[in-house]
Amino acid sequence: MARTDGDTWDLASSVGATATAVAAFRAIASQGPDALLDDPWADPLVRAVGMDDFVKLVDGETTGTDEAQSHRLALCEQMTVRTRFFDDFFTTATASGVRQAVILASGLDTRGYRLPWPAGTVVYEIDQPDVIEFKTRTLAGLGAKPTGQRRTIAIDLRDDWPSALVKAGFVTSLPTAWSAEGLLAYLPPEAQDRLFDNITDLSAPGSRVSCEYMDMSTLPPDWAEQLTERSQRMGSTVNLADLIYTGDRNDAAEYLKTHGWQVGIVGADEAHAANGFEPPSDDMRAFGGNYGYLSATLK
Repeated sequence: MARTDGDTWDLASSVGATATAVAAFRAIASQGPDALLDDPWADPLVRAVGMDDFVKLVDGETTGTDEAQSHRLALCEQMTVRTRFFDDFFTTATASGVRQAVILASGLDTRGYRLPWPAGTVVYEIDQPDVIEFKTRTLAGLGAKPTGQRRTIAIDLRDDWPSALVKAGFVTSLPTAWSAEGLLAYLPPEAQDRLFDNITDLSAPGSRVSCEYMDMSTLPPDWAEQLTERSQRMGSTVNLADLIYTGDRNDAAEYLKTHGWQVGIVGADEAHAANGFEPPSDDMRAFGGNYGYLSATLK
């Protein structure tokens, strides 16, 4: 179903289902003796959501053809690169003394339960109320314990989340590490600008922000449909083209630069090579040739 103003979701519907898809690939990457990731909570979270196509994906039941197996491996490597990038972003920030972290649209992100947060670090997770409640309850039932001071903000990012964040104890005078993983494409262009404006207003000098980067000017007109087709070859029933906001939007790197951030971008080829993988194939570039990962520091 296409997006509408004020729409809501859980982890089995709309944008929430993409969070479950991401967790499914983290679960796959965490399998076996030579696992690429170490996320013990991804698999049980996916099973708790109960979407049959993603459970089958984790169990390898949708990879009967060579093509499907190839796509599964490629997407697993891509998710490994992505997960390691944001893991490293937070561990590097905290190693430099940052003691506040905010995970925007946290979905089934498990960093609050698996990263080695230094003592005194407060990790804020912001997402829809149903998403926050489900993950918190499910992980508690699994015996998972947060590895930092985890504080949840159950609010839609279209609402006044900055006030809710401050009310929960966020200190605007302290440097913060912000992640917007897997988020920007699901925001209307003006909402992306507003998100970065809010982050900037709440950030003290030395704060950091990270997100995926995509040069939207390189995208073909049907890039969202191509992305949907690629994911459905893996057995997913999620129609990404209905969830993604296309159209002109400000370049994230340039926008942040004009707001006082010093920006760096790691291209996809470089990021894959750094993790020991071959560069993404042409098929992986269906949604644009110039993409990678962005991190920025507020001057």
